[in-house]
Amino acid sequence: MPDAPASVPGTAVAGARLPIVVVPVGPDDAALDACLAALDASTPPGTRVWLADDACGGPRSQAVVEAWRARTPLEAGYSRRPGRLGEVAHLDEVLRACAPDDVAVLAPDAQPATGWLTRMARVLASDASIATVTPWSNAGETAAFPRLGECVAVPVQPDAIARAAADAGGGVADLPAAVGHAVLLRGARLHAVGGPDPTTYRSWYAALIDLSLRLAAFGGRNVLCAQAYVARTGEGRPGDGDLDRLAARWPHWNASLATFLMDDPLRREREAVAAALARAEAATVVQPGLFLDA
Repeated sequence: MPDAPASVPGTAVAGARLPIVVVPVGPDDAALDACLAALDASTPPGTRVWLADDACGGPRSQAVVEAWRARTPLEAGYSRRPGRLGEVAHLDEVLRACAPDDVAVLAPDAQPATGWLTRMARVLASDASIATVTPWSNAGETAAFPRLGECVAVPVQPDAIARAAADAGGGVADLPAAVGHAVLLRGARLHAVGGPDPTTYRSWYAALIDLSLRLAAFGGRNVLCAQAYVARTGEGRPGDGDLDRLAARWPHWNASLATFLMDDPLRREREAVAAALARAEAATVVQPGLFLDA
């Protein structure tokens, strides 16, 4: 693909380069602008970023991309197809072009908080069986914070939640599948299962679930990075017929998801982050009258 980011030395976790960040460009130029601003603020300089446009972004989105690339400290590439290929087929093409590198796919309306990519990359490097890593999110479904399965507004200070998540000291917890606000994919395992399935699914939402289940079938783990946070303006949505196709291929999926939601195995991790956030907020409160005699 034209204008993809080159390899960048010096951006590393435990001696290895950070993953490539892929942002599929969408039609919402305001959301894309906020995403790229957050990406600049939260990601180490020199990180490779690929803005991949499946002929979705209009003139205003393209202007946002051009202005951002002119000033970003990240190693940013941009590609635009002459015509629509389709969300899943386009991401499959991009991921194949990135192979064998690990890739973080970031939704175009996401707003990553400080440390997101570094912390997720550390989790991926900690265990070769880990295939996907998902951070907390306000719109994270099974990885939702502050409440499981609920979509809430983008927080005013996402970095405060990210700091609290890091301070809480949570580790790695298994998820039934990765979630689309932000997902880090291990390149080697992605190649082994063939990547996303564009012939079956219309949406990245469903294709990512299917990909996660195939990775798990081959011994891979889909995990939460409990120390990272990425906000998003809304949840992903399946394409027409996608949920029926998922249920036909994976008859156990709905039951396993329901069990996860009922058992809530991440309750302690969420409570630890909430407690750390409350402590940080309390520490910033100045008691009335404290300095009256100063």
